[in-house]
Amino acid sequence: MAEAQSIPAGASAGGAVAVAAESTVATRMSAPPSFEVADFPVPHGREEEWRFTPLDRLRGLHDGTAVADGSVKVAVEAPDAVTVTPVGRDDPRVGRAGVPVDRVAAQAFSSFEKATVISVPKDAVLKEPVRVSLHGEGGVTFGHTVFEIGAFAEVVLVLDHTGDTVRAANVEFLVGDGAKVTVVSVQDWDDTAVHCSQHSALVGRDATFKSVVVTFGGDVVRLHPRVAYAGPGGEAELYGVYFTDDGQHQEHRLLVDHNAPNCRSNVAYKGALQGTGAHAVWIGDVLIRASATGTDTYELNRNLVLTDGARVDSVPNLEIETGEIVGAGHASATGRFEDEQLFYLMARGIPAEEARRLVVRGFFAELVQQIGVPDVEERLIAKLEAELKASIS
Repeated sequence: MAEAQSIPAGASAGGAVAVAAESTVATRMSAPPSFEVADFPVPHGREEEWRFTPLDRLRGLHDGTAVADGSVKVAVEAPDAVTVTPVGRDDPRVGRAGVPVDRVAAQAFSSFEKATVISVPKDAVLKEPVRVSLHGEGGVTFGHTVFEIGAFAEVVLVLDHTGDTVRAANVEFLVGDGAKVTVVSVQDWDDTAVHCSQHSALVGRDATFKSVVVTFGGDVVRLHPRVAYAGPGGEAELYGVYFTDDGQHQEHRLLVDHNAPNCRSNVAYKGALQGTGAHAVWIGDVLIRASATGTDTYELNRNLVLTDGARVDSVPNLEIETGEIVGAGHASATGRFEDEQLFYLMARGIPAEEARRLVVRGFFAELVQQIGVPDVEERLIAKLEAELKASIS
């Protein structure tokens, strides 16, 4: 099944600390989650969740001045078993995986005309990925997409973002019991695009959810992946690769809410930065609730600074409400390109430019392999090569 259409504006296509049992998924947020824009104050940049974000470059998404006046071209390619349905805001599947946690997400929820529900039936094992391509054609757009994965189904979902737009969107993943889902979200926007999106996953009993976020393009990209569990035994793997270039702001804010027993999560994001004004932000929050006994979790963020003038803010946070866990930990590291590695390769006859490419490719290799979609992996490697060639020339 394949669909292609132009969608008008507004349409969808720290350290470990013990905390009280009243902790919620809204930890460190200035307001509790809500579908209502009015429940969130206009951010000024002093709030914890906004202190790294260049608000003046969001083109009004944060203060209500952005008006839906643009369009995105949406194409859905999927096997025949998959259904694509436009629904209203009152559909019970809309908002089930997660409530907006900031003003931009709430604005996106209140502004879309129709949400798109993409459903994979129970027990379906799809041999080909479900591909959703969104190409910005200018202006401001809002959207809401729900992926409904039936129990024991197996599917790979690819979300591909290109073109130019100022976009705020919510994406939900309803993962049925025992299902296996891999999501690959590629942000390859034009240099002038702005993209803010909340990704909310609700992982069923004994289900497996893997997210791979790949971010290259855009002037400002601010993604908020969030995971919660609908039953015990769920597994979540959140991987990310980003290459932040001259003047770009790329921000990834993650939350894994361990709200059910005997669940597992693993987070690993890696980024490389080059050029004056390149700014990468990674916030990794893991909350282990009192009821989440038997939790096993770990989060990692590593950044490779290739040139002077680039900046990284990396903040891992782990909150634990029960001591009855298998394990919990985190790590964050940011470093410059190591001359020793280049020297080792060059001493063996490898030219300097090729040695530099090999080091960076090796840095990302583990996460690139997690994508599992050959054409996307090849595209990512080609993009890395182009970025590195530009930095050398």
